[in-house]
Amino acid sequence: MFNGLVREIGKILKYDGSNLEISSNLKPNLGDSIAVNGACLSVVKVTSHGFVVELSDESRDKLVPFNVGSKVHLEDALKLGDKIDGHLVQGHVDFIGSISKIMPLKTGTNFYIKLPSAAMKYMANKGSVAVNGVSLTISEILKDEIKISIIPITLKDTLFGDFKVGDKVNIESDMFARYVERILNFKKDLSWADVDRISSLY
Repeated sequence: MFNGLVREIGKILKYDGSNLEISSNLKPNLGDSIAVNGACLSVVKVTSHGFVVELSDESRDKLVPFNVGSKVHLEDALKLGDKIDGHLVQGHVDFIGSISKIMPLKTGTNFYIKLPSAAMKYMANKGSVAVNGVSLTISEILKDEIKISIIPITLKDTLFGDFKVGDKVNIESDMFARYVERILNFKKDLSWADVDRISSLY
């Protein structure tokens, strides 16, 4: 489980399609979970300059491809009792989005991200979404897009300042939205007690 707060910007040193070697000042142990651009990956090797994580076949199919030399958002896993400053992020990427428009403002920048139609039911105005592992609040819902407003400190501390129109990003929807959708589809005949229980999740 993660916060959706970037702890460090790492750099990809090697990638063979399975093992991803990253330059980083983080000091994980073997087996630790690290969110790399929002994807929860396990550390299989620790090096003098960082660590190596391994990708499964499913991870390769679900994620925006990694490229040697590119930078990535890194976050180590939460520990029991840690303060949650973003929102609860599992590191399970649901969809790939595409940046469709970038609008600089007097303070901050608006990013418009186009999503697959299947993703839109999980998006809510003022709800949470993780974009490349960054916990963000949705400021507007459009037909097939969401708008997020990035403040200057987030631009400075993340890779959002480097993003361009057309760039692909990893999207993780809010896990409570996924659970509620599953419950509603699994049990068609809801009682008022069921509705109250689902509402209590929020």
